[in-house]
Amino acid sequence: MSYLRLKPGREKSILQGHPWIYSGSVDRVEGMPEPGDVVNVLAHDSRILGKAGYSPLSQIRARMWTWNPDEEVDTAFLAQRIRKAIEYRKHVMAPTEGNAFRLVHGESDGLPGLVVDRYADVLSVQLLSVGVDVRKAELVEILMELTGVRDVYERSDVEVRKLEGLVEKTGILAGDPPREVEIMENGIRFLVDIQNGQKTGFYLDQRRNRARVGNFAAGRRVLNCFCYTGGFTAYCLFRGAEQVVSIDSSADAIGLAKRNLFLNGITQETCEWMEADVFQALRKFRDQGRQFDMIILDPPKFAPTAARADRAARGYKDINLLAFKLLTPGGILATFSCSGGISSDLFQKIVAGAALDARVQAVVVERLAQAPDHPVALSFPEGEYLKGLICAVG
Repeated sequence: MSYLRLKPGREKSILQGHPWIYSGSVDRVEGMPEPGDVVNVLAHDSRILGKAGYSPLSQIRARMWTWNPDEEVDTAFLAQRIRKAIEYRKHVMAPTEGNAFRLVHGESDGLPGLVVDRYADVLSVQLLSVGVDVRKAELVEILMELTGVRDVYERSDVEVRKLEGLVEKTGILAGDPPREVEIMENGIRFLVDIQNGQKTGFYLDQRRNRARVGNFAAGRRVLNCFCYTGGFTAYCLFRGAEQVVSIDSSADAIGLAKRNLFLNGITQETCEWMEADVFQALRKFRDQGRQFDMIILDPPKFAPTAARADRAARGYKDINLLAFKLLTPGGILATFSCSGGISSDLFQKIVAGAALDARVQAVVVERLAQAPDHPVALSFPEGEYLKGLICAVG
């Protein structure tokens, strides 16, 4: 067994349950561990703090597997963690929410770097750290045994893998998963592109938010920005929206969104589709004097880290300012940020600044977050990334 010894005083975060050990906290590595190997983590005074997965090329030099030095990180350990994650979802998700959900959410489920989403009878797997990547085959076998699912697809096509010295990967891990899977969510049917869709195919973290936002749509003219495959669009139309204008820069996403509405028997007469850059489209609407009773902003990640927060804040400010100017009096703005580098407090300040510059008065009706199948461990605040506000304009 190799050892990773910390610098004096750098054990505090580990003792508080945070799973990441940054390279700057490491005094030295004793032994010759390979990428992904389990190492004993030692305080500078040789106290054993637990065991971690070693990642020599990453700024996150190790990720804690366990704080129990006597616990072996083996097949039984991994199976126990995955079994616990599965049981948790049974308690926090209502049967009516459907058959698509996040099964494993990385560090918050005690499985650092592992993301598993279930879409009906297909599992979509992301391996974001070398510690889980070297255990890929083992993890797939455990997942298949515990879920009974035979079709598993890998969606490790994310840039963060480069920081771990890993290449991006996609492909079949088990069975014969189809390209598209039909799922049910709160009584609404969606087609999910498992192989090429954003994230692992669908934004499962917005499940409950789609339902909450949809409840404000009755009788309103709605603008859904960054509509992707029409999640918010479908909910708004199901809840009685008069019309929904949906914008996305991807023709493929809009094509699948149209098919999703057809799948649910929604007529296209209530829909308007725009393949366009959202920022440019909003400015065009402003110049045309066009207005809406409700606007949804669900943009992609502007700031993956806090280092990019300033630049991202300008983007969020701009898009929310334009939205406020396009809202009718009494209108509703549902606005989101999935950027980990933007805190909830900062996001509210950005939206408040946008309202001030737009010369409108608005109140926060609801605060929204990621669905409970994307849990946030109290000792790992980095797990909280999605934040949203439903605002009413006076």
